[in-house]
Amino acid sequence: MDASNLLQTLAVLVECAIAAIAVLIAIQYKKIYGWFIAGTFVLFVLFDIFRIFSLPMSADLHAGILLIATVLMLYAVWLLYKEP
Repeated sequence: MDASNLLQTLAVLVECAIAAIAVLIAIQYKKIYGWFIAGTFVLFVLFDIFRIFSLPMSADLHAGILLIATVLMLYAVWLLYKEP
């Protein structure tokens, strides 16, 4: 396994950990932004898996996943900003 593949695999594992922690935030602390953060990182994992394994996917769908993920994170950050 070359360094690039190792780094991509580590990145996916970190993204999974972030998603899991975000779900814990949503459940344990009842913070809705946790669900949006989790959704963002689940989509990032899908994005990376399709890229790593060179799975067939249209460029439009790839861009759509990235757009939805960033919009989810934008809303999560907005909720954090509005929180007292």
